[in-house]
Amino acid sequence: MKHVNQLKRLGLATVCCLALVFSAQAQEEDKFSMNVTLNSDQFFGFYPFFSGGYSVSDKMDFTFYGILWSGGTGGGWGNWTEFGMGVSFEASESISITPQIGFLGGNLLSSATAGPGIMGDGIVPNLTVGLSTERMEGEFYLGYYAPLREEGSTLAYTHYWLNAGYKALDFLSFGAHWEHLILSGGSDVEESSDVYQWVGPYLQFSNPNGSTWARFAFGSDVLEGNDSFYKLTVGMGF
Repeated sequence: MKHVNQLKRLGLATVCCLALVFSAQAQEEDKFSMNVTLNSDQFFGFYPFFSGGYSVSDKMDFTFYGILWSGGTGGGWGNWTEFGMGVSFEASESISITPQIGFLGGNLLSSATAGPGIMGDGIVPNLTVGLSTERMEGEFYLGYYAPLREEGSTLAYTHYWLNAGYKALDFLSFGAHWEHLILSGGSDVEESSDVYQWVGPYLQFSNPNGSTWARFAFGSDVLEGNDSFYKLTVGMGF
């Protein structure tokens, strides 16, 4: 009987230890989040995007992201690839502010697509502000793409967008999207010029638990000589 009691206590201690280990592991996993989206539009072509974060406090996350610009039009940009890191602050229960800095490989900025892809093509300081309430959603993004190396004629771009929408149902939201890409400078660029300026509505379908979503935006390019725009995003959260 004594040995049986010892085995019971040992078994109970083992179960408790395993419970503590799995509980600690679950808490660590809860601190980590990641989203992956597949995107397509008529300028950038097809480009997968991922973003992740690790919670370092109740109000701040360490963040990282990457964009594989190589698909579509980007195939001529030296396998253009962007990777960056930063932090995300919770300004309120509904607003997040995420400053980050990205680094590029490719040839778009350092040689105006004229040379082979290189590491250190450019640098991208950027800022994202997100809004999410029970009924509203929105995002503002601003990024400046500056060359780090000079392998030929250099280019620099400013890219920003703003969208805002209404969560009509648990799985359905709709709103408006405005996006602007500007050729801001470069070694042979005398003054900045617009590349495109898109304005139009969007429609989004989302799993109520936030794990998957699909968004389609479309509308007009307000620049003279340009016609329309369309942008499709399919996302998954982990």
